[in-house]
Amino acid sequence: MSSKVLALALCGLSLAAVSLHAREENPQIERIRELGKKNAAALPLLSQYLNDSGRDVRIEAVKAIVKIGGAGSLDPLVQATHDKDEDVQIFATDGLVNYYVPGYVAQGRLTGSFTRGVRQMKSMFSARNDQAIDPATEVRPDVNKAISDLITQGAGVNARANAALAAGILRDHDAVPSLLQALHGKDNDLLFESLVALQKIKDPSAGPGVSFLAHDLDDRVQATALETIGLLRSSQSAPDVRAALQSARNIRIRRAALDALAQLGQPQDRATFQRYAEDRDVALRTSALEGLGRIREPEDFPALQKAFDEGEIDWRIHLAAAFGMVDEGKVDTGEFDPLPFLVENLANKSRADVAIAYLAELVQHENVRSAVVKMIPQMGKNQKVALCTVLAEAQTPDAAQTLNALLKDGDSDVALAASKALRTLKTRQPL
Repeated sequence: MSSKVLALALCGLSLAAVSLHAREENPQIERIRELGKKNAAALPLLSQYLNDSGRDVRIEAVKAIVKIGGAGSLDPLVQATHDKDEDVQIFATDGLVNYYVPGYVAQGRLTGSFTRGVRQMKSMFSARNDQAIDPATEVRPDVNKAISDLITQGAGVNARANAALAAGILRDHDAVPSLLQALHGKDNDLLFESLVALQKIKDPSAGPGVSFLAHDLDDRVQATALETIGLLRSSQSAPDVRAALQSARNIRIRRAALDALAQLGQPQDRATFQRYAEDRDVALRTSALEGLGRIREPEDFPALQKAFDEGEIDWRIHLAAAFGMVDEGKVDTGEFDPLPFLVENLANKSRADVAIAYLAELVQHENVRSAVVKMIPQMGKNQKVALCTVLAEAQTPDAAQTLNALLKDGDSDVALAASKALRTLKTRQPL
């Protein structure tokens, strides 16, 4: 390295050090940090700093408010979402989420430095966030509105994508129009976070608004859009999904498209499912078996039975075949029947989520609910806890009756799960 280059580098480091030192010695920031160590009584004083002309001062104020937390922090954090600076908006949004999801904002971020550009790294949204509050949790309307407004009016695309992420975590149904509007943007991170949010909110009416993204040129966006269409059961989007399957440029898109078709379960796709029912790819075969089950054509039962009885194959295929057989009406509860097999897998940590999803759909059928309830005395603790989640999806009087009975279970974890499921059930559809 030349002496000139070295001198410039050292000069740059010195200037950075001086800048950092000056910021650390800013009396306002020091005062804010001291207030952040106090309780809610300090919130009114901290709120005054949200109007300061200095960006760093406002950021430190938001950080201190988040650190104190509590219901009293919501008003100033809502105020901070209207700040003109993108980073302030992002930190305020995270603080609002942190109130409803304690621990969402790591303590290290509250005490460490926060400089422009930290949240602008593209890796920020590289990992999918699957957090979501309990459906029975009530979020203040002004909090939801503040976040919803940021989705379309944020100071930058990162603030908008972060707001979409927050809307999904808080399951904000009122944010659906903003999320659908955001889908017409050009930033892939914003598109991705908006799609995932729509999946968490689960508003079926949003499905058609996602259809055009089934043809997106970005693999992550297209695959997530197809997944969203399937989860929202958007039958109107079926032509777009079929086109995506036909023109799939790689296995990821093919899997996503076939899975979406399987979720829709339309009779006109029966031939497609039959074609993939013995495919070597586990994901494709699993989706095909699910699709055949949802169509409920008796002639396809032998194919499902064959897959269920087949040895030495992936467990996902066995579960999908079991789901299809039960969906077609086989609700026997013998030791080797498909319904007990699904219930058995509720106790398997690595398979429970899949089994729960299948059973949550199947218990919409009265005959399945009746058969499952009869199996409760033979269930273990983990199976009962999972079953509470399953029954919360049924939204029927008999499901509520079963959950009320589980409230009296001798295991406190089961009783707690039943109580939570009842709150969810009643929130979604009061009985």
